Amino acid sequence: MLPFAGYAFLRLATLLAWMGALFLLMWGIAADRENWVQRRWRSYCSDIEQRLARMFIFFAGQRVAAGQLAVIVLACAAKLLVPVPLPMFLATVLLAVLGPDLWLRWAHRKRMVRIDEQVDGFLMALANALKSRPSIADAVVSVQVVTTLPIRQEVELSVKQMRVGSTPEQALLAMSRRVGSRKLDAAISAILVGRQVGGNVSQILETTAAAMREMARLEGVVRAKTAGGKAQLWTLAVFPFGLILAFSLISPGYFDPLSETVVGGVCTTLGFGLWGASIVSARRILRVDI
Repeated sequence: MLPFAGYAFLRLATLLAWMGALFLLMWGIAADRENWVQRRWRSYCSDIEQRLARMFIFFAGQRVAAGQLAVIVLACAAKLLVPVPLPMFLATVLLAVLGPDLWLRWAHRKRMVRIDEQVDGFLMALANALKSRPSIADAVVSVQVVTTLPIRQEVELSVKQMRVGSTPEQALLAMSRRVGSRKLDAAISAILVGRQVGGNVSQILETTAAAMREMARLEGVVRAKTAGGKAQLWTLAVFPFGLILAFSLISPGYFDPLSETVVGGVCTTLGFGLWGASIVSARRILRVDI
C-alpha cells in the first residue's frame, strides 16, 4: 500500500497528465476554426447572445459559455484532487451545463408575464394619443415616454426602426415577432386592422383594451378555481413515494414481496401505471385555456 505522500504525488501526477491531455486537445481544436467543435461553439455562443438580446441584455455569449466550461473543468479537477462526493460532483456539472438555459427560460417567462400585464395599458395610452394626433407613428413616439419596462424597451426599439426608414406597420410587426406574446399580437392586430379599415381607431383600441382586461380577470378566476385541484394533483403525485419511504423506515422489508415475486411485480407495474394515468388525466382536466 502506498504511503500518503506517494499517494498524493500519484494523484497530482494523474491530474497534471489529464490537464496536459486536455490542453493538447483544446489546442488542436482551436487550431482549426472550421471543425465541428468550433462550429458548435460559435453556434452555442450566438444562440445565448440572441436570447439575451431579445431581453435587452447585451452580454457576450462567449463569456457565458467560457464560464460554464471553467466550472466543469474545476469540478473535474476537484474530483481528482479531493474526495468530492459523486452526487455533489454530478450536481455541479449538471448545474453548469443546464443553469444558463434554465435561467434564460425563467427570465423570458417572467418578462412575457410582465409584458402581458402591460399590453392593455399600452393600448389605452395609444388610444389617448390618437385622440390628439392622427398619425400612428406620432402616437407611438409619444407613448414611449409613459410606458414602463419591459414593454417600453420594445416601443423604443420600434420608434428607432421607424426613424431609420421602417413604416409603422413594419416596426409593429417586428415587435410582435420579437416578443412572441399572444396578447401583444392581438393588440398589434387591432392597431393594424383599425388603421387599414379606417373608422375610429382610438375607440377600437379602447374596446380591445377593455376586452383584454376582462380576459385577464377571467384568467385570474380560473387560476383561483383550479388552485385547489393543482394542490391535490401535487399531493397525488408525491404521496405514494412518501408513503413508501415511511413504511420502509418503520418496517424494513415491508415491500419486498412486491419486488421479489412475479405477482408483486405485476401489481407494482399495474399500480404505477394507474398512478401515472391519474396524473395525466388530472393535468388534462385542470388545463383550462381561455
